[in-house]
Amino acid sequence: MTQAMTPPTDTTVDTTANVVNAAIREISHIATLPEVTLKIIKLVEDPNSSAQDLNKIITNDPALGARILKVVNSAFYGLPGQIASINRAIVLLGLNAVKNIAIAASLAKLFRGGKIAPNFDAHELWHHSIAVATATKMLATKMEMGLPDEAFLAGLIHDLGIMVEIQAKRSEFLDVLNAREADPNSTLRQMETKVLGADHQQFGAALCESWKFPASFVYVTGHHHNPMDLDPEHRTLACLVHLADIIAAKLELGYTGSVESLEFDPQVLEEVSLTTEQLEEIINELPDALDEAQSLL
Repeated sequence: MTQAMTPPTDTTVDTTANVVNAAIREISHIATLPEVTLKIIKLVEDPNSSAQDLNKIITNDPALGARILKVVNSAFYGLPGQIASINRAIVLLGLNAVKNIAIAASLAKLFRGGKIAPNFDAHELWHHSIAVATATKMLATKMEMGLPDEAFLAGLIHDLGIMVEIQAKRSEFLDVLNAREADPNSTLRQMETKVLGADHQQFGAALCESWKFPASFVYVTGHHHNPMDLDPEHRTLACLVHLADIIAAKLELGYTGSVESLEFDPQVLEEVSLTTEQLEEIINELPDALDEAQSLL
């Protein structure tokens, strides 16, 4: 049973904001998205940009171009025939989908560092993130939501805040892990707040804002443990990631220490009109689907 969180006061909100902002400033010196990816994000957010503008940027980065074509030609999209040019990929998928593929391809570099404690390995966190990404995409397909690349990327970045903690506050993050070992009934968020002054949801949302990610990703990173706290119009993607997180934990895929319950919340299921039977189907299908996703990333 998850312990109740103490309601924040104005003073704690200010203190938390200072802690989060300091960590984001620190990580900007250590780890950032590649310049080409930041250019792509900026370009796609510009309503006056065109497919040709995006094609020019990607053409200047052959490795990224090759990665995008690999994803486009995978079973992930199920397009007929082989797509041989970036321009054709952009025309078929749209600027936004190609932007999300570029971000996903760039993120893997942030999840380096390997085993930093007996009970934590950054590679395991990346494995978990890919599993959650794959399950989120499958859930979005089940509810016929569309936007498979957006759903996948939302799952991929949900625990980005943990990477902020590792990069900007590694010694304190190790203290968090040790504190949890001593108190296994606590949640990771509770110990993060106690030791660091903020939790990975707050760090993740702040990094998404700093990188100028779409607002939907800020909501996902900031509320994947408590999606029903969001306004109704912002809940759907966060709810899907919340459910995918539990699915990945049930299957013990990667690092699952941040997952707070293995039970599906009926309120969340009702919010996205999914049944426990549909989730069981995804639990059965995820291992095979995960093989495909891992080969892409």
